[in-house]
Amino acid sequence: MRAVRPPLLFRLLSPKIWTCGFPTKEKVIYLTFDDGPVPEITPEILEILHQFNVKATFFVVGDNVRKHPELFNQLNIAGHSIGNHTFHHLNGWHTSPGSYAEDVFRCSTLVPTNLFRPPYGRFTPSQYLLLRKHFNFVLWSVLTYDFDRHITPEECLKIAVSNSGPGSVVVFHDSLKAAGNIMYALPRFLGHFREQGYRFEAFSYNAPSSAKL
Repeated sequence: MRAVRPPLLFRLLSPKIWTCGFPTKEKVIYLTFDDGPVPEITPEILEILHQFNVKATFFVVGDNVRKHPELFNQLNIAGHSIGNHTFHHLNGWHTSPGSYAEDVFRCSTLVPTNLFRPPYGRFTPSQYLLLRKHFNFVLWSVLTYDFDRHITPEECLKIAVSNSGPGSVVVFHDSLKAAGNIMYALPRFLGHFREQGYRFEAFSYNAPSSAKL
């Protein structure tokens, strides 16, 4: 059984401490992407978003920004929001609080934002306390499993569609291991919810009141 949503405790603490999703009846979905930017897939995702006139939030890995600054610039030029996803995509459960915070702040030197998503959704209370004054933690309410090579593109789409609804924060990945699934699922996901009358929004400093961070 795949855990599409974060643990119950995380959801109960949202949005008081961090964001997992928004309780609303509005037909709005917050689309997010993790782990990029990478040249093999990020430009194709940007093109799909452009075709649907959708803005999203990209939680970028600092080392990928260092290696591909031109792609990072494309994200900004296209008007998407940017979040910090650590410099080395660290697992917080396997990293000391000091080293974890240092890696996050290193990413900040390239990625000026107050939005942060911990890789794998894994962080410790000590890490949270070190970072909470500097960042708003953004988790998710729907994990699409596009990175899982054991599921088919059709299964990925089904997971994304069947678990999303008003106020959902949905995670896809602009990474190589997700490429096969996301290129199939993303345009169909956007098309499905557009037909249902949904709009897509990115997290930003000027987000609507229901999504202020």
